[in-house]
Order: sequence, then structure tokens, then C-alpha cells
Amino acid sequence: MAWTKYQLFLAGLMLVTGSINTLSAKWADNFVAPGCGGSKEHSFQHPFLQAVGMFLGEFSCLAAFYLLRCRAARHPEGSMDPQQPFNPLLFLPPALCDMTGTSIMYVALNMTSASSFQMLRGAVIIFTGLFSVAFLGRRLALSQWLGILATIAGLVVVGLADLLSKHDDQHKLSEVITGDLLIIMAQIIVSIQMVLEEKFVYRHNVHPLRAVGTEGLFGFVILSLLLVPMYYIPAGSFSGNPRGTLEDTLDAFCQVGRQPLIALALLGNISSIAFFNFAGISVTKELSATTRMVLDSLRTIVIWALSLALGWEAFHPLQILGFLILLMGTALYNGLHRPLLARLSRGRPPAEEGEHERLLGGSRTPINDAS
Repeated sequence: MAWTKYQLFLAGLMLVTGSINTLSAKWADNFVAPGCGGSKEHSFQHPFLQAVGMFLGEFSCLAAFYLLRCRAARHPEGSMDPQQPFNPLLFLPPALCDMTGTSIMYVALNMTSASSFQMLRGAVIIFTGLFSVAFLGRRLALSQWLGILATIAGLVVVGLADLLSKHDDQHKLSEVITGDLLIIMAQIIVSIQMVLEEKFVYRHNVHPLRAVGTEGLFGFVILSLLLVPMYYIPAGSFSGNPRGTLEDTLDAFCQVGRQPLIALALLGNISSIAFFNFAGISVTKELSATTRMVLDSLRTIVIWALSLALGWEAFHPLQILGFLILLMGTALYNGLHRPLLARLSRGRPPAEEGEHERLLGGSRTPINDAS
């Protein structure tokens, strides 16, 4: 079945905004500008402030939700599921996981390449599968266990590629290894977030945009308040600011004032996360969850290609092998092999019943797919 122009637009929007989200964060890290008090020029390494910006972007999804609800109210013939009353505090535990995982990933992005960052996030499959068995009582199919094993193999290959790649002064080998390990550690927290969302949130029929916005609100408020003590907590080698603290928000604003392009990168990060979440939810509704997974894999290729073209990282052939193995693991875990086998055996495309998602209905995909 041919895609409509609207479906093509949604697919393109998801691919572009998802790529911009990671690339803009990495672009900001590459800027060098003086800070406050006449400090020397240094890289813009403010991961916790960038995480605050990301949560601000997620918070804006609430506005999109209420716009959709107002539109549905004006057009009664439109599809709108009634929203059940729920306690917003249900979103606090997953929001805390989201806040912690996202902050760790932004710290890791300062230490490793954008392509490795994107590929290693595939480790979420491993921990999500194991936690769903342990805490949700789910039984994984053989193909899902094979997908987990393939993902582990892919992570080893990508990590080996990072070890063998040439490293400059900005990314020393020890920093790259630490960054890669932090990304994998963050996926454990993201997996806990997904399990919490499925166990306590999905049963309330909360629209995904409303869920993303509510988690964004909690994350934005809590992390903004935490920026105050972070200004005084020493961080040693993990610090990227002249004062050597966890976060120096004043230094970040001084750098933005002296290099306005940093503000453009931050704005790209904030706006892209909102559009990416909306596009991802809409792609699942208009096309399928499988299409959303394929587009997310294409996003890794775009980020990788642009990072190479911009000279942000060096090419290593092992990354190709690692990416292909990770892609195979993701496909096996998400059941992408089933429609392909059905096409080969039956000679016709399989039905995608159950894969579509109502725009104002429930979701079985992770609420926040872009931390």
C-alpha cells in the first residue's frame, strides 16, 4: 500500500527531528567559548543544563495534547478516547528514571562519539527484556532471546571499534571507554522506566503526548532545582567547567552570551525532542510500530553519516559490522522477521492489526523514546 503525503511527512519529520536531537546536543559540546569572570575558552560541557532543556521540550508536548483535545472537541466525529482520571504522581517514578538516565547520557555524549552514543543505546533491549521477565511475568519468545544475544554481540563489536579508533585530545581513550559504559548504565535506568510505565501507567489509558508532557514537567522542575546544589558539588574529572563542579549554569549562560550559536544548538535540542515525540506517536498510529523502529534505525545512519562528514569522528569499519548486528538484534526482538517470513511464505503482505495506535488512545510503545 502506497504511503500518503501525510504519512511521508510524519516519517520524514521523525527521521529529521530525531537526528537533530542528538546532533544538536553534540554540536553544542563542540563549541569553545570563554565563561564568566574572564575565564579561558573551554568547551561547552553542561550536560545537566542540556537535560533541563530536553525536559522543557518534553513538557511542551502537553500543549500539543491540549490542542489535539480542543480540536477533537470541536469535531465530535473525530476519534477521541475519553481520558480516565489519574493521579499525576504516577508519573513521578518513571520521570525520576528518565531524569537520571537522560542526565547520564548527556554526560556520556561529552565523552564519546555521536554514532557510538546512538548505537549503544540499543542496549535498552537487553535490560528491558530481562526486567519484563523478572517484574512483569512476561515470557520471551525464542526470537527475542536471540535478539538479546545479537544485541550483546553488537555492543561488543561497537565497543571494540571505539577501542581501536584513533582518539584526539578532546576524546581520549579512557574518556571514550567511560562514556560507552555510562551509556550502557543509563539504559538500565531507561529499562526500569519502561517497566514502571507499563506496570503503573498504561492501565490508565493516558495519551502518550500527555504522558511525555507530564514526565517532562516533573523532570524540568526537579532537575532545575537540582542545578543549585550541583553548582557547589565538586565533580573532579567528570566536570567540564572551570570551577570543577557537577554543573555551572552561570558559566553556561556566559558562554551562550559570547557564542550565540550555542543558543541555536540548544534551541534545536529543545524543539526537536517535542516534534520527535509527536512524530513517533503519529507514525505508530498512521503506519505501524515496525515502521517506527525502522525509522529509528535509519536515524542512527543519518547521525553517523553527518558526524563523519562534519569531521566529528573517524571512520572504523568495525562500526558497520556492529551496527548491522545491532540492527539484526533489534529486528529479532521486535518481531520484524515475522512479516518478512509471512511475505515469503504467503506471497502477500501480512495484516498489521494491533500495530496501529489511536492518536488519542493508549500506547504500547515506550512513552519517551528519545531521552
